[in-house]
Amino acid sequence: MIPDASGTLLSLALLQLHLGWSLLRLDPLDGVKSGTSIFAPAGTPAHTIFGLSMLVLSICAAIFVIVGGLLLFVLIRFRQHPSDQNSEREPAQIYGSTQIELSWTVIPIIIVVMLFLATTRVIFSTQHARRPVESLDVTVIGHQFWWEYRYPKLGIVTANELHIPVSNPATPTPTYLTMSSADTDHSFWVPRLAGKTDLIPNRVNTMWIDPEQAGLYLGQCAQYCGTQHAKMLLRVYADSPADFAAWVEHQKQPASQNPQAAEGQAVFQHNACISCHTVAGTVATGKFGPDLTHVGSRDTIASGAVPNTPANLRTFVDNPGHFKPGILMPPMHLNDHDLDAVTAYLVTLK
Repeated sequence: MIPDASGTLLSLALLQLHLGWSLLRLDPLDGVKSGTSIFAPAGTPAHTIFGLSMLVLSICAAIFVIVGGLLLFVLIRFRQHPSDQNSEREPAQIYGSTQIELSWTVIPIIIVVMLFLATTRVIFSTQHARRPVESLDVTVIGHQFWWEYRYPKLGIVTANELHIPVSNPATPTPTYLTMSSADTDHSFWVPRLAGKTDLIPNRVNTMWIDPEQAGLYLGQCAQYCGTQHAKMLLRVYADSPADFAAWVEHQKQPASQNPQAAEGQAVFQHNACISCHTVAGTVATGKFGPDLTHVGSRDTIASGAVPNTPANLRTFVDNPGHFKPGILMPPMHLNDHDLDAVTAYLVTLK
């Protein structure tokens, strides 16, 4: 029973290590490694998960050392000697040991109970934490294959790039996320801020995050949701209170009206774009695709898959499958002139 218990716990520890370190990936903007490891927590829920992970890893490592050491000792101590080949005497046969049977039954039970209690404490401490009055509410809706963010108290709707305020321990300002899905199962996971929470159709799940420092925190949809699951990325911007207030004020403004982009706006409004996308202050009120009111101010497009540059934006409008094969947005089939005009218009939406 010892090998079975140690093998199970060791597999769990190795899985946690794999999940932690394998999430170190290249950021599409700066080409450097972005910290997305569970071993670099930057929020209260992430710190509690990190502590639990270290406890599990320590126990699994101790079991591995003990069991591996015993196996190594037996292999060396009782290895076959040349003189044994000519001996017809069998080693002494021992049948049963109450002490050994009890030890490899009771000890694993104690370990499992301890891990159960530790996990339960972490779950309850995060799910039932006191909610400050100053907390921010955000509704998260998962789509194939992008994220929709609604700030109900602020009257803001945006997509793919979540902006939240930094939470100061002296005056905590956590962000509470109310989550659901518009199509299939998704999972919201920003490892440095919190554990993952599933987004399930016709069900509402909640979680909260409170980043300690300003910066960009990356994540990933952690539930297979279709062909572009791997490119359904998460970008959480933790802003200082002043920066967040400025961002909120900017997002409340309607789309900028640039006379030089009037032709592109006309092309946009006379095609199927307005059936799927919203641009505040215009006739475009579609709800199926991301809100494009301030798309020009975002760092990325295609749910974090590529940087938001005019060239990438033009390619994406022309053929979204170029960056995300299997995406639900169809090719627009615009001629080069109209395509350039629409691209110029979208770039001005800041």
